[in-house]
Amino acid sequence: MPAWLLALVFTTFTLATDDYVIAGVLPEVSADLGVSEAAAGQLVTAFSLAFALGAPVASVVSATWSRRGLLTWALALFAAANWAAALTTSYAVLMGLRVLAALAAAAVVPAVYALATSPAHEERRGRYLALVMGGMTGSLMLGVPIGTWVGGAFGWQATFGLGGLLGLAALVAIRATLPESPPAAAMPVRERLAPLARPRVLLGLLGVVGIVLGSMMLMTYLAPFLRDLAGAGPAELGWVFALAGLAGLAGGQLGGWAADRWGADRALIAGIAGFTAVMGLFAVCWALRPLPLLALLPLLLVWAAVSWWIPPTAQARLLALAGPAGPQALALNGSAVYVGVSGGGAIGGLVLESHGSGRLPLAAAVVELAALALFWAAANKARRRPGGRLMIGKGCVGAAGETIMTGEE
Repeated sequence: MPAWLLALVFTTFTLATDDYVIAGVLPEVSADLGVSEAAAGQLVTAFSLAFALGAPVASVVSATWSRRGLLTWALALFAAANWAAALTTSYAVLMGLRVLAALAAAAVVPAVYALATSPAHEERRGRYLALVMGGMTGSLMLGVPIGTWVGGAFGWQATFGLGGLLGLAALVAIRATLPESPPAAAMPVRERLAPLARPRVLLGLLGVVGIVLGSMMLMTYLAPFLRDLAGAGPAELGWVFALAGLAGLAGGQLGGWAADRWGADRALIAGIAGFTAVMGLFAVCWALRPLPLLALLPLLLVWAAVSWWIPPTAQARLLALAGPAGPQALALNGSAVYVGVSGGGAIGGLVLESHGSGRLPLAAAVVELAALALFWAAANKARRRPGGRLMIGKGCVGAAGETIMTGEE
């Protein structure tokens, strides 16, 4: 395995840790800055929304730049934004610094994926992409728990200081290992957004937004939820995040396997049904509170597994809906994911503020079922011409084996 690939994996690990770690120190940030926990959760919303909007623009603007130079300056900005966040005592300033860190991350991630999947590595493209994406999953198993423990022991400012150190380490690794490579050809914004003109793809992307939104409603506010349900503090949350990350990794692999063996539709329905059932059980547990955290642990692990089961099945379904526009749809999928993360922070905050943390599981279940309805509507669109005539006959095989109709009546 080339050293530069390990540096890219560590880079995605660093960026994902910085995005998700606020969930572990949210009560401390809220108390220290004198804002509600719902307001503190908007730090996740701001980061994710800035990333979702910034990534497509950054990938176009920086297409002709040196990859090595782009990653160097963006990671330097990322580290500086985190260190400044560790020194601020203002909620407004912290919000602005989170947006700045997100814009830096938005410049890095498309470049990382482009390097990992470049034509020079075509025979290893799948493995390289899986490793780079594994850095994001690994952040839940290692980065977020460590950041949560650091915040519990030394204060939430130390968590951001750690984020800055990780960013600096990623920068050094990139400079030491990544060879200079020619920039990729620029894809015009119009071409990138072309799949949005297809109703079935648009509905599928909205379904992805809903799936991530439902999951992140609870994930963003897991600290106050488990505190109110089981009296869990930062130390316990660190272990919960670590074990949940491990369960999520297993769930993601099982979801991908199920999409291949059962088809994306059945795997997606199974995942959302499992998620809804778990949310219902959380609601029952809330009625019986307080409960020991150890008694809740099996349910938390199942929640993490089904939450990560769903995304690969939804992605496979989106690829099938997009047909030949699959690459552009996948590029938009990244923005859809971060729109969902930002929506989870925003809507979850509204639920927390108005009804308390106990209503978060039921609200999340409703959103997941709405996402399933969007995919069902997208599938109906895919079977018909715009004029309403049913498509049959000639087609091509998409991800997970679905047949995508291409034009015969």
